[in-house]
Amino acid sequence: MQTQALYDLAPVARIMLLGVVIALGPLAWVWLRNRRAEPTQRLRVLTLVTLFLTFDLVLFGAFTRLTDSGLGCPDWPGCYGSVSPVGAGASIAAAQEAMPGGPVTFSKAWVEMIHRYLATAVGVLILVLVIVSWIERRRLAVSFAWPLLTLFWICLQGAFGALTVTMKLFPAIVTLHLLGGLVLLALLRAQAAGYAHAGPGAAAPVSLSGRLRTALGLVFALLWLQIALGGWVSTNYAVLACSEFPTCQGSWWPEMDFQRGFALWRALGLDTLGEAIPFAALTAIHYVHRLCAYGVLAAVFWLAWRLWPVAGMRTTARLLLALALWQFASGLTNVVLDWPLLAAVGHTGGAAALVIVLTGALFSTRTATDPVRSVPFNTSQAIR
Repeated sequence: MQTQALYDLAPVARIMLLGVVIALGPLAWVWLRNRRAEPTQRLRVLTLVTLFLTFDLVLFGAFTRLTDSGLGCPDWPGCYGSVSPVGAGASIAAAQEAMPGGPVTFSKAWVEMIHRYLATAVGVLILVLVIVSWIERRRLAVSFAWPLLTLFWICLQGAFGALTVTMKLFPAIVTLHLLGGLVLLALLRAQAAGYAHAGPGAAAPVSLSGRLRTALGLVFALLWLQIALGGWVSTNYAVLACSEFPTCQGSWWPEMDFQRGFALWRALGLDTLGEAIPFAALTAIHYVHRLCAYGVLAAVFWLAWRLWPVAGMRTTARLLLALALWQFASGLTNVVLDWPLLAAVGHTGGAAALVIVLTGALFSTRTATDPVRSVPFNTSQAIR
């Protein structure tokens, strides 16, 4: 069987054109619904639509990974040098015949390519955000640097997406790709918050005490740590290393190999010496994520309790409570029901939703001692 080159740029123009076609739908909707609105309002709606589609993309990325479709097309950006699995039919059939039940099948190829099409469409929407922001930059109270940073970030995401395929699901690369997708959500949510507080008549950011806003930032940081640990569990397929709750393998402290479990630069299923990774290493990966989850859930519940009486933050508090309960339920379901697909995708979705909610809380608040500025969406103000 002829070896397929890892990179084949022949279909790149057609894939980009397909991304433009997909993006035309939401762009037309935004324009028709907001053609008489102020530029800030149009950009806010476009940013929210892009955020929604990026959230969908993150979920579909999880679906792609969890259905083992990440290598459904073993080259990038197309599928055996074609724009779709239709043109790669002969190559896919040959690969499937050579390795029945392997990583390349028609269904997996379609899942992988649909993920790439959606990613391209999101990239087109972000490019439009950059162009419109540049044209309207003198009339907007939101810095042009934000959409420009978002464009840079999605290009970086594309590079990690390519490496995910060409490095054969290397766990560190796949985990970084997941984290990068969530950073993209945070960037878009920050911009949406900026547009909501910009312009005449816009609502001012909610005032929080310095301690509470610092706590908000610390919980946000803890969430990112827990997501990184969860990504490491998923990309190493360590979910089923503990199949009961609250104990693991009948013990409160099972046998664990932390050194090999958390060796970051290694191939999937292997340790740094190229030998099969031991089960104790997978146990360590799983159990550390579980133990840290207890602390993060407690921190989120505490933050929701503290935000509940604050005017303008009760919706945020409700969302935090609901999402924390969802994460506990979906995580528990993954353990005791042998990692069902719906629960696994939902667990990723819950983490992404928490990122969106906490980012919105950070960029829609200010410390009580800060003066309200006429241009509230200032980088140093937002992260202080």
